[in-house]
Amino acid sequence: MIVRCTARLLKLLAPDELTDAKPAPDDWYANLMWIDRRKCLLVVHADTLFSVFVADVRKPQLSTFGDYLAGTIATAIADEGLASDCLGPLDPRQVLVARTASRSVLGFMNDMASMSAHVATQSGGVTHLDVERLNAFLRRTPYDCGGFVRPIEAARQR
Repeated sequence: MIVRCTARLLKLLAPDELTDAKPAPDDWYANLMWIDRRKCLLVVHADTLFSVFVADVRKPQLSTFGDYLAGTIATAIADEGLASDCLGPLDPRQVLVARTASRSVLGFMNDMASMSAHVATQSGGVTHLDVERLNAFLRRTPYDCGGFVRPIEAARQR
């Protein structure tokens, strides 16, 4: 499992090494964002744009990044009733960290981050945010990837 992290997240994680693997459809992109002075994590599958938003992430959780990320994604996939391997293998021992490689995916992530921040603000802040509802919203919002596609439908079709 390759996780392509933004510079902000790479700075926090400070990985010993980065993989130089070529971009693939099953890569995941991860971004660290701040809402209400709290760290939040947005993870997006490159091919389907299936996203996982996690509010109020703590640095100790990220110290075991592979375990934390694989578990978080697996839980989101199960919550949506999808097959556990529909978005590629989620082995925490096989998590490789790399730099981002697709401006297109980053653009979609920026849209998702803006929507997430807006929803958090409308909810009264991160502490009052219904994260499950936000994730459902992000996964059902159509994105124009050469034709409008809802990430949840793209994941179901795989």
